[in-house]
Amino acid sequence: MKTIIISASRRTDIPAFYGDWFMKRIHEGYCTVFNPFNRNQVTKVSLKPNEVDVLVFWTKNPQPFLPYLEELDSMGYRYYFQYTLNSYPIELEPHIPDLRSRIQTLQSLAEIIGPDRVIWRYDPIMISNITGYDYHKKVFQEIAEGLKGSTKRVVISLVDSYRKASSQFKLLAKEDVHISEGIDSIYLEDLMRTLVRISSKNGFEIFSCAETIDLSPFGVLPGKCIDDQYIKRVFGVNVISRKDKYQRLECGCVQSKDVGVYATCLHGCKYCYAGTIQASLKNYKEHEPDSPSLIGHYEVR
Repeated sequence: MKTIIISASRRTDIPAFYGDWFMKRIHEGYCTVFNPFNRNQVTKVSLKPNEVDVLVFWTKNPQPFLPYLEELDSMGYRYYFQYTLNSYPIELEPHIPDLRSRIQTLQSLAEIIGPDRVIWRYDPIMISNITGYDYHKKVFQEIAEGLKGSTKRVVISLVDSYRKASSQFKLLAKEDVHISEGIDSIYLEDLMRTLVRISSKNGFEIFSCAETIDLSPFGVLPGKCIDDQYIKRVFGVNVISRKDKYQRLECGCVQSKDVGVYATCLHGCKYCYAGTIQASLKNYKEHEPDSPSLIGHYEVR
């Protein structure tokens, strides 16, 4: 029997905005996903518990999804969360809950499913005139101390100049917020060693995500967000260890099937690679909670 890893989702925040839809698809046993570059190419994806190895949730606010976890457990699903938790100013993250409530949400999540199944993501790390190196040292330490005992792994990455994000960076510059697209090697080493030290003190392993810069000399090893070894250790499940060919060269993740859609997240983060808030609001109007697809209505005959 063919089994798969479901990514829910790199493309959007399903736990924050589409949990009701996702659970309806769980009960139906499938969803449909169209090719991001060609909506005429539609795939039917099984969500049956005996055909899914693991569900991987990516989110900045899993609070709305917490009531569904007991149901997922009762149905026999294995799952873990990639929880992005940083503390950027409103100029960069205009629609994110306040830091204290997000820390409390992660703590609550860990109480429900255990710290092994909650991965803290401190990414992307953006250096700007309002978020300098010292800013990240201070914020990382504050969050790490709040999460001690609630997670065992933190993943970091440096901001990438995606096309959509770069255009937004230009708009930010007009508001006197200037994102540095270059990293000073001396300051970078100091920052990385500081984050490693803080992580160790609070009981976290620290890994990087799809980095072009080798951070291992500073104590940050390359990581896999969808990690076959992690899945085996936490769930006792052997999954296909082949690299996901649809991800970037630097990405070490193993194969998964993403069930999200780009430009549907409503957080509106100014560094987002998955679409602008304007596009997301427009696409959200196409969302039908009873549809097999996240937006629109796509069936596979």
